[in-house]
Amino acid sequence: MKNYALEIKWGVLFMVAMLLWMLLERLAGLHSTHIDQHPFWTNLFAIIAISIYVLALRQKRSQLNGVMTWQQGFLSGLVITIVVTLLTPLGQYLTHTFITPHFFTNAIDYAVANDKMSQADAVAYFSLDSYLLQAVVGAFVMGIITSAVVAWFVRKPPVQE
Repeated sequence: MKNYALEIKWGVLFMVAMLLWMLLERLAGLHSTHIDQHPFWTNLFAIIAISIYVLALRQKRSQLNGVMTWQQGFLSGLVITIVVTLLTPLGQYLTHTFITPHFFTNAIDYAVANDKMSQADAVAYFSLDSYLLQAVVGAFVMGIITSAVVAWFVRKPPVQE
């Protein structure tokens, strides 16, 4: 575990950032009054997510005396991704139970009222089970992609003499 303390720290920080983002979305009315704008604004969290991976892998490189191969960076990012993926169900539960308990009802009402989905489809899609599955798969897939790309840009192989 000690070998992965940095990755665990950044995985937890990622989840804290995600929860704070959800709170910000709720306070901005994106889960109620301005729910029509939610799909656009929620995607801006990607900037924060990528920034967290960049900061984490830069710290990892520093921990490795300023030298890090792509493989080392990718492995570090993969461990962060696993931590985030494991914490995602808790994050979704906290979000939809405490931060924004009426999100699903509001989203269903909006989707049906604006002919985006049928009532049955909206109820199925905007549910904790559906969001848990989407969030876990999304965290894992996007984490792997982010790890690969960020590791490429943050890598710094040893100087060949």
